[in-house]
Amino acid sequence: MAQPGLIVFDLDFTLWDCGGLWVDCTSYPFRKNGDGTIVDSDGRVLRLYEDALDIIGEIEASGIPVGLASRTERPDWAVDLLELMGIRERCDYEEIYPGSKVTHFRRLAEDSGLTFEEMLFFDDERRNIVEVGALGVTCVEVKNGINRAVFEDGLAQF
Repeated sequence: MAQPGLIVFDLDFTLWDCGGLWVDCTSYPFRKNGDGTIVDSDGRVLRLYEDALDIIGEIEASGIPVGLASRTERPDWAVDLLELMGIRERCDYEEIYPGSKVTHFRRLAEDSGLTFEEMLFFDDERRNIVEVGALGVTCVEVKNGINRAVFEDGLAQF
């Protein structure tokens, strides 16, 4: 079975849950409590989906690079949250800024030297799946956050 050359995740509602909001709709700044819980300034819990860390660890162990692609209006908040969650340093590519995910993926291809057909992408928004899929990227729609079953389905689709 062929393996992707790059696995890319959207952030909001795919890799993490920001209390039912997009990260740019939360209340900045964020902080990590003594128990490890991350909250915004209103006390809203911001968390990775349960299987996210294990999945990233599995990808790292396989030697496949990990990318992030988010169209958030507050890239600085997203980066801060990635750092608080200990995810940012585990990702090889990062395209976090407003605009079409087509632009994100063109830059990922340029930076990685990979073709779109070598990429696997997980996102919760249908419009992103359609636009990025049209480039030739294998796209998986995530309905309730990344989990083991969705990840394995994506690998099988690839």
